[in-house]
Amino acid sequence: MSKLQSAETPPVSKKGIWGWMFFDWAAQPFFTVMTTFIFGPYVVSRMVSDPDAGQAAWAASIAIAGIFIAILSPILGSIADKTGPRKPWIGAFALLKIACLTLLWFAAPGSSLVWVLAIFILATIAAEFSIVFNDSMMTSVIPEKQIGRASNIAWGLGYAGGMIVLIVVLLLMAANPETGLTLLGNAPIFGLDPSQAEGDRATGPLSALWYFIFILPMFLFTPDKGTRAKSLKSAISTGVTELKSTISEARERVGLFRFLVARMIYQDGVAALLALGGTFAAGMFAWQTTELGIFGIILNVVAIPSCLIAARLDSVMGSKRVVTISIFLLMAATVGVVSTGADYTLFGLIQFSDAGADGLFGSSAEKAYILFGLLIGAAFGPVQASSRSYLARSVAPHESGRYFGLYAFAGRATSFLAPASVAAITYLTASSRLGMAVILVFFLVGWLILRTVPAPRENRLDT
Repeated sequence: MSKLQSAETPPVSKKGIWGWMFFDWAAQPFFTVMTTFIFGPYVVSRMVSDPDAGQAAWAASIAIAGIFIAILSPILGSIADKTGPRKPWIGAFALLKIACLTLLWFAAPGSSLVWVLAIFILATIAAEFSIVFNDSMMTSVIPEKQIGRASNIAWGLGYAGGMIVLIVVLLLMAANPETGLTLLGNAPIFGLDPSQAEGDRATGPLSALWYFIFILPMFLFTPDKGTRAKSLKSAISTGVTELKSTISEARERVGLFRFLVARMIYQDGVAALLALGGTFAAGMFAWQTTELGIFGIILNVVAIPSCLIAARLDSVMGSKRVVTISIFLLMAATVGVVSTGADYTLFGLIQFSDAGADGLFGSSAEKAYILFGLLIGAAFGPVQASSRSYLARSVAPHESGRYFGLYAFAGRATSFLAPASVAAITYLTASSRLGMAVILVFFLVGWLILRTVPAPRENRLDT
């Protein structure tokens, strides 16, 4: 029997549990190579002439996607509780995501930025909706005592999957536009043209193929415990009506409500830091695909063991403490990132004389930036995985759909605010550094509210 099983839930096979966890392995490359390290920086640095304007446009697209996700996720979660099975919903949004990622192959230099961002927004919405339904399966698949462990292991698997795809892109596909060679010193495979950024654009179809292949274990082996209670039409009507009552109910469950508010705020900071950290470095150090990709690999190399350590800590210390520690690390990392310039770090307290040095990460400032990036890598997995496990421990299986929908809402209700704030401050001050500094406010406020949150079991109505 799997170590993640117990008598607390109906038996789920080892393959079923790993099928659920492999959803993160399948889904993560979209966020790693598309949003953060390859496609996003490509849009910012090569589809527009002004990196600051590119960052503002990319941040705005993330904000727009967040608005749609925030509005619709709680409704879809309530509908899922009424219709029962989650897999049909995951499958429908998977098809949409795969189609959008494939279309991004056509985002060549000189293409209309508007349609490229529109397709990316649609892919992001589909990706996040799939996550809502997959997360809501957790309470019926994983025993309560093992939820924190399973959530962090799954998140670690996701980073491993994202890192593998990122390495493949760097070694075989994405080439330096000046030399035309990949990190291995060879021409890109399949005749991909560096002058047209075909290696960067191919990350769309590659992520789509990876997602299609590795989402199959979940569909084949993980049981879908829900039973169809209502027709889709009836469920939609009930789900929309139930949203208001769910929010009212959550407000009465004070501890759970405070957690959702805290998560709403600090998750904004996490999302903005992950989405814009790479583009910020690209603008400051003129990093190309190779440097950004290696930076991503370094973060993921740290993130994988951090998630495994957090899996143990979550079981011993509890989800709240793991989240708190992670927020402190992210605050320290953000201070480090915004305090680093081309020839200094820590706001000039440490000066460097080798700005613009040749070679991979040749300057001392770049090395300092990577050091702060290690803190991000250590924290951004556990803060999300243990937040997910906190909620799963706080609700019963029959209400998991609507509460994970509300959880997605809490992660997205103001998700436009952090990137929009970064975009606005960047635009008004013409300084991407001041724009990035806004992220600190979201971490600090989220942590202050999190301090008032009780243990998960105190939030449950069935105990």
